[in-house]
This record gives sequence, structure tokens and C-alpha cells, in this order.
Amino acid sequence: MIIPRWEWRTFGQSFGAAEEKIRAHTCEGTKSSQEKYILSKVSNENVKIRFDLVDVKQLKEINADKLEQWYPAMKSGFPIERAALTRLFDEFFKIPAPAFTRDAYSFDEFLTEVITPCDALLVVDVEKERHAYKINDTTVEIAETKFNGVPMRTICVEHTDPALVIATVRELGADGFNNVNYINAMKSAVGISS
Repeated sequence: MIIPRWEWRTFGQSFGAAEEKIRAHTCEGTKSSQEKYILSKVSNENVKIRFDLVDVKQLKEINADKLEQWYPAMKSGFPIERAALTRLFDEFFKIPAPAFTRDAYSFDEFLTEVITPCDALLVVDVEKERHAYKINDTTVEIAETKFNGVPMRTICVEHTDPALVIATVRELGADGFNNVNYINAMKSAVGISS
């Protein structure tokens, strides 16, 4: 059973006292990754390629505290089949699917033959170095990121219980920052809007 998590996240270069309060806790681990996000000009669904998987999360709800609930919606490995591609375009990119010439596409074929020719889609290379903390039973993260080589920093609080998330955000003194998800931050960084 998948229990979707509630997320508060913001982007910037410095987070002042909030970051100091996070770093006062013990870092529980650091992870680095290189990912490709596929942005649609007409959709804000979170579609990325990580660890050789097309991984999609959908925004299901925004509550009164402006926390966002993201739900895992699709994972597909390579070669990716025509039915999965059709679903990707119809449900997540929200644009008409191109005429597929293959029954299944390798990673390279997917990018060069399906995604790159589509004017409504943009691939963004994302590098992440994430530092994880456990505060009030929530997962708190400080991450150094790059969007197509442009550096950006982010902090995040997430948990299945939204009350716990917003209480932790307020305790850290981070509630003065806007809640901005990865897709909106990335679109702003690369100059596109939906």
C-alpha cells in the first residue's frame, strides 16, 4: 500500500537561521544523483529519469497550509513500451502522443526519437547532492542542485502527516519562505511557464 507523502520545499541560495537549525541535527546520510527531468509546457507533473527508470509523481492535493501531496503514479524501465509511452503523453505530459515507429524504445531512442523532437517538452539535466536529517520524525533535506548546470539550493520537509510537516517547518523558522516544488523551480530556472 502506497501512502503518499506531504511535502514543503523551497529554493534559494541561503536559508539563514532555518538552515542553521537543520544543521544542528545529525546528518543521517548524503546521496548524489544525476537525473533527467522532462518538463511539459502544459503540465506540472513530475516526470524524471532516475536509475534507468521513468519515474512519475502526480500532485494530488494542496492543503490549507499550502503543503503538497505527491503520489507515485508510474514507474517504467527501458526499453519502454508503446502503451507506457501513450499513458505518459496522455496523462502526464497532457499533449498528443507522436506516431510511435517502434513497439519499445531504449533510453537513447526514447530521448532522441520521442522526447527531443517534441516542441512542448524540454529535458533538463539535474544534479543533486542531498543531505538527510530526521527532525520530529519528518525527513528534512538540504540539497545542492544544478539545473542544466545552473546551481540552486533547496530545503525540504516531508512526511505522511501534514500536521507534522507544517509544525516542523514552523519550528525551523522556515515558514517565511514560499513553498516551491521542483517542477516550478526548474521551469523558472530554464525560462518556461505552463
